[in-house]
Amino acid sequence: MKRWISKKQIQRQGSMNEWAKEADSLSEDPFTGNIAEDLDRIRKEIGHNSDIHFREFKIGKTNIRACIVFVNGFADTELINDKILDGLMSFELLHSHAEEAVSKQSVKEFIMKNSLPLSHVYEVQSVAELISGVMSGSIGLLIEGSQEGVLLGASKEKTRNIEEPLSEALVRGPRVGFIENLTDNTAILRRLAKTKNLSIVNFKVGDRFKKDLVITYIDDIVDPELLKEVIRRIKKINIDDLPESGYVEQLIEDNYLIPFPQVQNTERPDRVMSALLEGRVAILLDGTPFALIVPVTFNMLLQSPEDYYERWIPGTLIRILRYFSAFISLFAPSLYIAFISFHQGLIPTKLAISMAASRDGVPFPPLIEALIMEVSIEILREAGLRLPKPVGQSIGIVGGLIIGEAAVQAGIVSPIMVIVVAVTAISSFALPHYSTGIALRMLRFIAMFFAAIYGLYGVVLFFLLLCSHLVKLKSFGVPYLSPAVPYQLSDWKDFMIRAPFSLMKRRPKLMQTQNSLRKK
Repeated sequence: MKRWISKKQIQRQGSMNEWAKEADSLSEDPFTGNIAEDLDRIRKEIGHNSDIHFREFKIGKTNIRACIVFVNGFADTELINDKILDGLMSFELLHSHAEEAVSKQSVKEFIMKNSLPLSHVYEVQSVAELISGVMSGSIGLLIEGSQEGVLLGASKEKTRNIEEPLSEALVRGPRVGFIENLTDNTAILRRLAKTKNLSIVNFKVGDRFKKDLVITYIDDIVDPELLKEVIRRIKKINIDDLPESGYVEQLIEDNYLIPFPQVQNTERPDRVMSALLEGRVAILLDGTPFALIVPVTFNMLLQSPEDYYERWIPGTLIRILRYFSAFISLFAPSLYIAFISFHQGLIPTKLAISMAASRDGVPFPPLIEALIMEVSIEILREAGLRLPKPVGQSIGIVGGLIIGEAAVQAGIVSPIMVIVVAVTAISSFALPHYSTGIALRMLRFIAMFFAAIYGLYGVVLFFLLLCSHLVKLKSFGVPYLSPAVPYQLSDWKDFMIRAPFSLMKRRPKLMQTQNSLRKK
């Protein structure tokens, strides 16, 4: 992007698509008005492609030459035949008012106002801009004598149906998820928020392959400084292509050395709308069903939209269970190593005797034993994800059972180790955000080494180092551990517990929203 446009300018202009076209246009490559010469320039640029079609014709019964340029399979050929070619080549176009029309206005203007029954019709000033529009799915129209081209919105993209998100399935909640088409995704948000205050601003990203990216926010809620920072980071994106929103996430995050996600990704429109009502900003990219939400805090990664669809008591209990699952996923193997290697006296006598008997004959120390099982489980998990669904599920379940049982029978690991690894893996599945589970899986191995060296003191040391790191971490200027650090008592109503809606009257203070009241 070459320049930034203020919020007031966006509202005055109304359509960011027009502004984006103006920003991308190249004034040094104008049309000549000679259709043969302009077509030659276009053919030199894209004419070698077999899917580019040129259709030359004459307008009505006049001798005025015209040509349309489009990508076969990208443009709607039925619409081209019925609405464009039929209208422009028909006798009635300039039959009764030809002389009057040409004398009062140019042929191009007359055609645009009277003979193109399409909702999207744009003028372009350069050959490069027309080529860019054609490659994006529009139809280019050239008319003899006109020093401007015309782009007609008649693309026909094949998209999948709107379905329930596979990565964020709920027992109770809307069965609607984003798809790969950006226009459909913004329409879903408009359907959820039928208000003028929902702003959707368009940008072009990608240096070589231009793609549409939109940021969306609620105008009278979002913090202007947050909005300005999001736009600044999007403007700084400098890369050839953005095939998925994961590229955007990595290019706008605060620190790329951090294992925890600093931008939340989601397929659920209801999660996005809830975030917008808290004063956050959502980013949607064409070609992917995953939207991004900024800023993000750690507690957001352990929350699910279903927490709010159920009554507050079960919602609170399930949320606390997730925090407990996150703790088990991170520390269970390291605690096992610490107790077995250093602190056997802290284990109850009967349990210690049973564990000692189960470890009889195991040739490896607890750290190696835990690493063997953890690495095996991670390999099985990845294999199950990459294989086809029916086969993947079978490999995950049967493979885990067979390998665990075989390892115990061979005396490589103890039965209690298999139980610890199984509970750890199941706990990681309870986390609603996949990227958070990956971060905890990575840190789990570091915690295991701390426990193997220092015992329980090493586990405590690792926990303190992790907390000190997270305290310093920020996402778009918002502390990552808020509302715990800095302490905001009012925001604890939607932190580890989910208070009744009657008590949650204010939006989170950490977002510094323009309108802090949810309801009066």
